[in-house]
Amino acid sequence: MSMQIDLSGRLALVTGATGELGRVMVRTLAACGADVAINYFRQEAFANELVSEVNSMGVRAMAVQADVTSLTSVMAMRDQVAAVLGHPDIVVDNAVIQYTWTSILEQDPADYESQFRSCVLHNVLMAKAFIPAMIERKYGRFIGINTECAMQNAKGQSAYVAGKRGMDGIMRILAREVGAHQITVNQVAPGWTISDRDRHNQTEANEQYTASVPLGRRGTDQEIANVVAFLASDLASFITGAYIPVCGGNVMPAI
Repeated sequence: MSMQIDLSGRLALVTGATGELGRVMVRTLAACGADVAINYFRQEAFANELVSEVNSMGVRAMAVQADVTSLTSVMAMRDQVAAVLGHPDIVVDNAVIQYTWTSILEQDPADYESQFRSCVLHNVLMAKAFIPAMIERKYGRFIGINTECAMQNAKGQSAYVAGKRGMDGIMRILAREVGAHQITVNQVAPGWTISDRDRHNQTEANEQYTASVPLGRRGTDQEIANVVAFLASDLASFITGAYIPVCGGNVMPAI
């Protein structure tokens, strides 16, 4: 028995959609038949390229600018998407603020605030904006991109881990609060993933990292996007509140 992920008739919104992982999620969701709202912050030209690429697959798309750490901006994005494509059935919170990692004693306190805003507040604002329409339809998929780092707690990761562990709490509570409306809330936690940047720079291999990975390699952006597409589909209709590592076994949540 073969099964394919079918998202035809669904509308997905991906934040940080022009990023290394976001762009592959957009292409994958579109390939499964979903219309896609492509959120960007600064990369307008590339967002428009993605729109053309998605349109060529036979589905609808739009680019929409928003700062996902601003309530006003997120609500404006909601209204723009609703006016053009409708209300999203699938929301993928992928955007995150990048910063330089260092020790707790040396990390700028502003970095902790930025990670709170992009990891915690981002998900809160997206929920406020998009889940009410899901509640009305008694259907929704709310997916957040976390990280294996949230379990590793390695040196230099403190601001990032603080933000992502805070996000984990938000997502689990949200799953409980909206589950009665048949809305699922899940997290995908990538490992250190091979992306277009690695392919361009030929930096796919890292023996020090892969030595600790049971599958003996780094994962790919496509492998992350595949799990997002699965969680977005009806194949995952009874999964909610999950934190799913996609890291070749590098971290393994225990019971």
